Amino acid sequence: MAEPTIFKRIIDREIPAKIVYEDDLCLAFEDIHPQAPIHLVLIPKKEIATVDDVGEDDVPIVGHLLFAARKVASQLGLDDGYRLVLNCGKNAGQEVMHLHYHLLAGRPFGWPPG
Repeated sequence: MAEPTIFKRIIDREIPAKIVYEDDLCLAFEDIHPQAPIHLVLIPKKEIATVDDVGEDDVPIVGHLLFAARKVASQLGLDDGYRLVLNCGKNAGQEVMHLHYHLLAGRPFGWPPG
């Protein structure tokens, strides 16, 4: 059996994280290598490796992640905007094989990214 990802270990409270939001389906915590003044990671509690692994039964969870991102951004007063980043696979920069969004804010962002 594969080792649990760092995100699964955070969900299970095996390792600490600065959790800023949690509900029954997901949680959000501060990124340990922030790329902006505000850099959070939003994850589903259900283990889904990548976007390519999202099944029809997972659609409500994925939609809930977007709702949670909006809720967290509102709670943080991010009225000037924020960026959500979702990488799919190693070539796209996904380092942890557990579906997650990066919520970045607190500075202007350029386009195109990366």
